[in-house]
Amino acid sequence: MSVIYILLAISIIVAIGFFVAFIVAVKRGQFDDSYTPSVRMLFEDELIKDKPNKTILTKKD
Repeated sequence: MSVIYILLAISIIVAIGFFVAFIVAVKRGQFDDSYTPSVRMLFEDELIKDKPNKTILTKKD
C-alpha cells in the first residue's frame, strides 16, 4: 500500500514539473508563430459574403 503513496507523490511532482516547464515556455514566447505573418500575403483572401439586409415593408395609411 505504501508503494501507491510513493508513486502518487512522484507522479504529482512530475506533473508539476511539466506544468512549470510549460508556463516558462509560454512566457518566453516559445509558442509564438513567426512564420505565418511572413507568408500571409501569399495566400488568397477568402471572400466574405455580406448578408443581405432584410427589411420589412409596411404600408403606411
